[in-house]
Amino acid sequence: MSCKKTYITTPIYYVNDVAHIGHAYTTIIADAVSRYSKLLGYDTFLLTGTDEHGQKIEQSAKSRGKSPQEYADEISKTFRDLWDDFGIEYDHFIRTTDDYHKDGVQKAFQKMFDKGDIYKDTYSGNYCVSCESFFTDTQLIDGSGCPDCGKETSVIEEESYFFRLSKYQDWLLEHYRDNPDFILPSAKRNEVISFVEGGLKDLSITRTSFDWGVHLPESMNEPKHVMYVWLDALLNYVTALGYGNGEEKMDYWPAKVHIVGKDILRFHAIYWPAFLMSLELPLPDHIGAHGWWTRDGQKMSKSIGNVVKPREVVDAYGIDTFRYFLLREVPFGQDGDFSEKALINRINGDLGNSLGNLLNRVIGMSGKYFDSKFESDSDLFTNDMNRVHEIIAGLESHIFKMQIHRYLEDIWEILAIGNRAIQSSEPWVKIKTAPEDVQALLVFVSNLLTKVAILISPIMPKSGEEMAKSLGIEINEDTYKEFITDQALLNSFVIEKVSALFPKVDKPLMAQPEVEEKQGEADTEPELELPEDGLITIDKFFETTIKIGEVVEVEEIKKSKKLYKLRVDLGEARPRQIIAGIREFYSKEELQNSLVCVVANLKPAKLMGNLSEGMLLAAKDENGLSLIRPEHKRKIGTKIS
Repeated sequence: MSCKKTYITTPIYYVNDVAHIGHAYTTIIADAVSRYSKLLGYDTFLLTGTDEHGQKIEQSAKSRGKSPQEYADEISKTFRDLWDDFGIEYDHFIRTTDDYHKDGVQKAFQKMFDKGDIYKDTYSGNYCVSCESFFTDTQLIDGSGCPDCGKETSVIEEESYFFRLSKYQDWLLEHYRDNPDFILPSAKRNEVISFVEGGLKDLSITRTSFDWGVHLPESMNEPKHVMYVWLDALLNYVTALGYGNGEEKMDYWPAKVHIVGKDILRFHAIYWPAFLMSLELPLPDHIGAHGWWTRDGQKMSKSIGNVVKPREVVDAYGIDTFRYFLLREVPFGQDGDFSEKALINRINGDLGNSLGNLLNRVIGMSGKYFDSKFESDSDLFTNDMNRVHEIIAGLESHIFKMQIHRYLEDIWEILAIGNRAIQSSEPWVKIKTAPEDVQALLVFVSNLLTKVAILISPIMPKSGEEMAKSLGIEINEDTYKEFITDQALLNSFVIEKVSALFPKVDKPLMAQPEVEEKQGEADTEPELELPEDGLITIDKFFETTIKIGEVVEVEEIKKSKKLYKLRVDLGEARPRQIIAGIREFYSKEELQNSLVCVVANLKPAKLMGNLSEGMLLAAKDENGLSLIRPEHKRKIGTKIS
């Protein structure tokens, strides 16, 4: 087996609040990739931790009557405890208040300064405390609002040290071109390239308006300056390996992948590579940026009480089902929606019917027909097993390209092969006339499940181990090599009975949030409500009026990354104003003068302060969103029936 060193990181989580579903999603992705790397025999190092400096932490601690260190200790512990309880196999948990980290950051600052990449000047700009970032006047919302979080900014003028970010613009663009998989998924890569091509300005990297941060090296004699929180935070990826302090683990660098949320992609894909270039360190292989999560189609907010708390989900449904749902439900890079109904559907369908039931059938038939012991060297299912091996051959690339949903989809295709084999073979009939064929079937399906147990173990560790126990194998790099890489097959099995892996869930197990509908907060279009059983009569359907319209004007809503303000002609006295969440999928040019299908008798509603007088029909799956349009050009205002 290879001893290749593989370094995988989560972002370090800011200690301004407890962990939410987004934090859990990032960490579970990283843990799954790390576990898979270990199965390959790689010497794998997984890093996570907490980001604890900055003005926001200083203010939050003061408002609670605590010192910044006390507050950071308290919140950081909640993250570490949660990851421990969830079985996250991290190799190191870094805190930016650790002394070795601060020493490494100071040494990096000194090296960049000595190189001429850091200089002193005065900075004046609009500063957002929440985002720890400066913005130009043209970037602000309504003259003072932060373009990222919407909160009020403050005009700050202070002495500052600057990093020569502009110096690295061309080098960054060259790296993006030469390494097309550097930023994943590719759509995010295009966003970053566009931003950099727009011109990079030098970056203010120190503050004098607060004290809670890493101070500059003593040799610089600048006691009032503390480092910009993002310079401090990003350097954790190398200080955790010993940068500036013996460097005992720096042979893990460069990272295989930094896994981050899309809101911090700019810092990781632009600032961080530039810092590394200045420090003359190699760049990471990949930066993977995932999307955000909503709940039941609505943006999560503490004020309306619909935030998904990972511990509550796991307490109700178990860690493996939570991990599977997060990694299967949404393609990496796209936004996902958490609903308990969707989670239950995954449990009862994918996990219960397709996986758990297949194992249960093998356990049941082997016990009933062969006293749980069977053997066969028949080639009856050779073609099916060859297909299984073909699917397995493509799985590794899915993992390291952050396409874990595709990894799982392919594994479930393997399970489908097993379920189809049982249905078509009808062993309950053949057992009377051809018991040797039934044994061949059970050997085939058991071999299939052996491979699946190993392959799902990075995603669902406990479930994989339970399957392995039943099948009489262990899960480690040796069995991965034997059964996955070398495609080994067993001719006999002794099956051990285990409890049902995924018992059916008949009703929601979590306490339901009391969500109050508030106009102006939603960033998606309103949905039609159906009766609880999902069925309607034809009369109910005809209460909805759907018409063909033409988009005559398209305008971006500056406060939103998702919404367009459209003017749609439905053949009425004036065009309708419709707010549509399709900006990520269509350009203005693609929409202009195009035909759309509009729900025309929907009660008007305000979305982000804009009146919406209808709704566009669209379909969305793992490949994105597509508007529903007439096949041929039709008269504007034509009613759809």
